[in-house]
Amino acid sequence: MTISNNKFKIHIKNNRWKPGSFPNTPEGEKVFTITKERFQETLVNFSDLKNQIEVFIDWDEDNFKTSMATTDILLTWNLPTLNLDKVAPNLKWIHCIGAGVEHLLPIDWLPNEVVLTNNKGVHANKSGEYGLMSVLMLHNHLPIIVSNQRIRKYKQLYGTPISNSTIVIVGTGSLGGATARLLEPLGAKIIGVNRRGGPVKGCSETMTVEKLDEVLPYADILYLALPATPETHELIDRRRLNLLKTSCGIINVGRQSAIDYQTLSEMLKSGRIAGAILDVFTPEPIVSSSPLWEVPNLIITPHVSSDDPESYILLTLKLFLSNLERFISNKSLINQVDRELGY
Repeated sequence: MTISNNKFKIHIKNNRWKPGSFPNTPEGEKVFTITKERFQETLVNFSDLKNQIEVFIDWDEDNFKTSMATTDILLTWNLPTLNLDKVAPNLKWIHCIGAGVEHLLPIDWLPNEVVLTNNKGVHANKSGEYGLMSVLMLHNHLPIIVSNQRIRKYKQLYGTPISNSTIVIVGTGSLGGATARLLEPLGAKIIGVNRRGGPVKGCSETMTVEKLDEVLPYADILYLALPATPETHELIDRRRLNLLKTSCGIINVGRQSAIDYQTLSEMLKSGRIAGAILDVFTPEPIVSSSPLWEVPNLIITPHVSSDDPESYILLTLKLFLSNLERFISNKSLINQVDRELGY
C-alpha cells in the first residue's frame, strides 16, 4: 500500500474526562491517554514503522477536522461521524481503544472502504484476575458478609471448595474466556455460553444462547461478559432470573444492558438471589442518588475489572502497531468489527 508522501498519517484523538462521557473520571483520563512518550516507548519495538508514519496527537475535537482532512488512520475511542467520508476523504482504518463499540452503533456511518477494529484481547489478563477474584468472593459469601458488616451483624457463613460448583459464563470472548482459564485449575464445572456454541479453553462444555434456559437452573454463579448489542439487550431478564437457584450469585463485567438491574435489585433485597458483584453501569459514574447504593448483598466496583493503569495503553499500542504492520503489508487486520453484529 502506498500514499503520496510515502508516510501514513495517524491521528490520535484523546478525550478529556467529563461525567457521562469517556473517560468519566480524572483517574480514567490518566489511564486512557495516549501520550507522545507512550507512543514512542512502544514504537521502539517496531523500528521498521518509524519512517513510515507521521503521528498527530490531539484532544477531543480541538483540531479534528483540520487534521482529518489528510489522515489515513484514526486511533480513538469515539469520533464525530457525520459526513465522515467528506471530513476524512483519505481515511482507511479506525482503531477503537475499547473492546466494546456500542457507543458507535449503528455502524451505518462508516464508509464502505474504511475498516473498523477494536481492542479485544487487551483487557484479558486483568479481567481474568478480576473474574477469579469476584467468583471466589461470591462463593465465599462476601457480598452478604459486607452487608452484615454495615449493620454490625456478626454471622458466620461458611463456604465449601469451589470444585463442587457450576459456573455459567455467558460471553466467552476475551473477558469471559480469561476467567474460564483461571478458574479451570480449581476444578469447578464451567459451562460457556456463546453465539455459536464453539469450544472455549477452560470450559468443561459450551453451548449456544438458545440453550441458556437449560443451564441457568444449575448455575451456582452466573458470570456475564457480554457486549451491548440489540441481541444481548436484557438477555437476562426477569423470566431468566427466576430460573436461577436462590443460592446463585451473579457477576457482570460486560455491559449493564445485558441484565435487568431493577429486577436483580428486587431479588437481592428479598433474598431470592444470594449476592451480586457489578462492575458496569449506564450511565457512569453512578449518581449518588442511585438506589443501587442501598441494595443489600451487592458489591459495586466502579468499572475497574479490565483496565490497567500501567499497561493498558502500552498493550493497546502494541496491538495497534502490530495491526499497522499488517495494514502496510495489505494483510487482513485482526479484531475487525462486524458491521452487522456490532462487535
